[in-house]
Amino acid sequence: MDTPQNPAQAGDQPTMTDLKVPPLRIGDLVIDPPILQAPMAGFTNFAFRQIVREYGGVGLLATEMVNARGFHWLDENEAEFPDRLWGVEDEPRPLAVQIWDNQPDVMAKVGRRLVEEFQVSVVDINFGCPVKQVTEKAHSGSYLLRVPDRMGQIISRLVEACAPTPVTAKIRLGCSENTINANEIAQVVEESGASALTVHGRVAEQYFKGEADWERISEIKSYLKKIPLIGNGDLDSADKVYRAFRDYNVDGVMIARACLGRPWLFAQAAAAIQGRPIPAEPTLVEQRDCMLRHYDLVVDRFGPSKGTLLMRKFACCYAQAKPGARHFRSAVGNVSTPAEFYEVVEKHFPISPVPLPV
Repeated sequence: MDTPQNPAQAGDQPTMTDLKVPPLRIGDLVIDPPILQAPMAGFTNFAFRQIVREYGGVGLLATEMVNARGFHWLDENEAEFPDRLWGVEDEPRPLAVQIWDNQPDVMAKVGRRLVEEFQVSVVDINFGCPVKQVTEKAHSGSYLLRVPDRMGQIISRLVEACAPTPVTAKIRLGCSENTINANEIAQVVEESGASALTVHGRVAEQYFKGEADWERISEIKSYLKKIPLIGNGDLDSADKVYRAFRDYNVDGVMIARACLGRPWLFAQAAAAIQGRPIPAEPTLVEQRDCMLRHYDLVVDRFGPSKGTLLMRKFACCYAQAKPGARHFRSAVGNVSTPAEFYEVVEKHFPISPVPLPV
């Protein structure tokens, strides 16, 4: 695989000065720095976006992906908007909302609502999700890579409905190694009026296994005449982001799973491409405090019981690759109350004890 290697070690604070990365333009929207946060179902909610925004370094944040048909049903039945749109109306811009389905008219109606009522900055279409519930059952996400004409219809309708707000698309290289068609799809995306294309450097059948193929991402650039190419896959260090811009001819990058337990990664990546010293990793105490701040935001929204359950997976992300992470994950996976959560953090997160709430 050709993904960038040799990430800088925490605390080295290297400065990279031989690279000048211009802002990313998506339609009339200027994204600076050209570093995007990926939409991730179950993770990139308002609480997580708040944490990322506090550290800085991200040019465009995104919601979790929203089921357009489900949103449309809720709207027709005058029900509340999906939880995945929590915070969207009031938080700072720019902000993207990603939607998925396979019905052009439904997608267009939802896109228009997002533009008119929520004033979102970008409407992104998910053509990359490999999860069977989306692909096999709903014939959406990466399934649609098999039917480029349908993709074109969806994009065209959304572009018309959302104008002048830009519409973008996120894809994978193909459904399988034997059906890689990203070059063809890229042309369909551009000709249908999309303002940018994001490519995850794996095929759908890989899910997240193996390594992202950045050579194939780079190859797609020659098939685009005017819209920017955004690369995605395995960007887990500032050095890899730097090398993605330097070596693979992308206009922007999108950071996904690596940021879930390291929301400061965006600030490190931005420093790398701007020729500034790269901030060191936060101390373990600072990382624990970040996790607890995240927990407070989730509980404020969903209440102590549901908030604690939802925070389990986030807490596991914060512990990843740390000493004792296995014990922490095992323990935090069973908590159901704030008292239990704080007790597990005190006992198992790899730093000095924290006071339990009174």
